[in-house]
Amino acid sequence: MRIAQVAPLFESVPPKLYGGTERVVSYLTEELVRQGHDVTLFASGDSVTKARLVAGCRGSLRLDKNCVDRLAHQILMLERVFQRAAEFDIIHFHVDYLHYPLSRRQPITHVTTLHGRLDIPDLVPLYQEFRDMPVISISNEQREPLRWANWQATVHHGVPADMYRFRAEPGTYLAFLGRISPEKRVDRAIEIARRVQIPLKIAAKVDRVDRDYFETVIEPLLHDSLVEFVGEIGEGEKDEFLGNAYALLFPIDWPEPFGLAMIEAMACGTPVIAYRNGAVPEVMEQGRTGFIVEELGDAVEAVRRVPELSRKRCREVFDHRFTATRMAHDYVQVFERLINQALEAQPQFG
Repeated sequence: MRIAQVAPLFESVPPKLYGGTERVVSYLTEELVRQGHDVTLFASGDSVTKARLVAGCRGSLRLDKNCVDRLAHQILMLERVFQRAAEFDIIHFHVDYLHYPLSRRQPITHVTTLHGRLDIPDLVPLYQEFRDMPVISISNEQREPLRWANWQATVHHGVPADMYRFRAEPGTYLAFLGRISPEKRVDRAIEIARRVQIPLKIAAKVDRVDRDYFETVIEPLLHDSLVEFVGEIGEGEKDEFLGNAYALLFPIDWPEPFGLAMIEAMACGTPVIAYRNGAVPEVMEQGRTGFIVEELGDAVEAVRRVPELSRKRCREVFDHRFTATRMAHDYVQVFERLINQALEAQPQFG
């Protein structure tokens, strides 16, 4: 199958440091190549892949201090995708809705995985207009605000099975991995650590938009002797960070569409304590891979109950549900169905 993967240009594929969408695109692209498909990846020029790379810009836009207008690079990349559209059996977009006006006007077989939150009122008229665009969700919960969209499937994220090493013995600290932002609630993680008197390591990036929040709300909380702010870490560092943790705290306060950190922790055998928001109940298995909690007291009690959990079971759930191989298999099924539908819709002559 000739497949085009179209990634955002904000991060490289895979990202050098933090990054969710581009990381998943990388896992999927490499697994599709491994399975023998002919894959072309449209991404930033500093991406690393075994697929055929078409650079949409020289380097990832987030790390490019000279980039003023990021959208210009995205639009130029989309033009190049459509100039070459006839080379592919299917084009798989990961750039939200940017390509919709073009896709509607050119006879291509395509699908878009939506990686972000959809509970934004501005999106409703847009998706009402583009109800013909085939889309894939990364969790069933993500669909709720736009249940009437043209959903083709839900495909949960997956991670390469050999990326994280299982560790049978629990570590000595709690871990927080992600971004410093109001909805990620690292302040909750700090308070949980204080209540149970277990050290907390925070590996997180601070986006420019969240800099003021970090400096005024979070930074004063980092002076506690139990708290260590590690900063932003890359893919190669997460194995040690998550694998050596007692548990991962995932205290979110927003409709998280998936939550990649949860399955990365499971791959290491590390249990997860997560607040019941977004896709958490869909990804987590209560009492098996960790505990789903409602409020601070529940979270504190969950930390104390971690010894009841089997780290081996956490890894088994990961192997069964969240590998990149399973993810690619699910996507290929969608690709094949859409390609067959397009062929059946073509006019028959003779």
